[in-house]
Amino acid sequence: MIRTIIKIDEDRCDGCGLCVEACHEGAIVLIDDKAKLVRDDYCDGLGNCLPVCPTSAITFEEREAAAFDEEAVKQHMANNAKQPAHDHICGCPGSAPRAIENAAGAGSHANNNQAVTELKQWPIQLKLIPVNAPYFDNADILIAADCAAFSDGNFHVNYMRGKITLIGCPKLDSIDYSEKLSAIISENNIQSITVVRMEVPCCGGIVAATQNALANSGKQIPLQITVMPIP
Repeated sequence: MIRTIIKIDEDRCDGCGLCVEACHEGAIVLIDDKAKLVRDDYCDGLGNCLPVCPTSAITFEEREAAAFDEEAVKQHMANNAKQPAHDHICGCPGSAPRAIENAAGAGSHANNNQAVTELKQWPIQLKLIPVNAPYFDNADILIAADCAAFSDGNFHVNYMRGKITLIGCPKLDSIDYSEKLSAIISENNIQSITVVRMEVPCCGGIVAATQNALANSGKQIPLQITVMPIP
């Protein structure tokens, strides 16, 4: 039958494994550090894997493919659940989402000459951060140009405290963040958004992407924009 199914460009795939985690049907695995669709009948064609891919290696295509087999998927996932934890195929450990418990208020880890980090989660790169990470629930988020933190010595205290931090550079990353941000805003209960950009024109892209994402989500979320001057 002809149907919509995902297509993975292995040349663009960086092997991060985020699509493997996002696929609820177990249709994608990492083989030789590349994401691969293992069976057509495991793919429901809904594309949960698309927004998490940091390199846009995953797209939709219309082609001849086996029909989605829900029963086969259930059996496949049940078999996977029986596998020992060390047999689980996963992506780059540095991309695995995790909360940082010792962020704000971790005074025991600091001394008079060492500031305390306000970072609350990992990863922070907008291309890598998973859309459905648990730390997005009821979160205030900071979307910052990656140059900004190096332009303010008190950036952690002034901007990051109490927020989930996402960073990116719309010029160097050469992607439109709107789709990723739309998914994050739409699928999570975000309380507020703060955008911190530099005064240079190319930084306007991160503001436009955020505004577009808000509009696409249809949600009314408080938005604050700060423009930092070049030191």
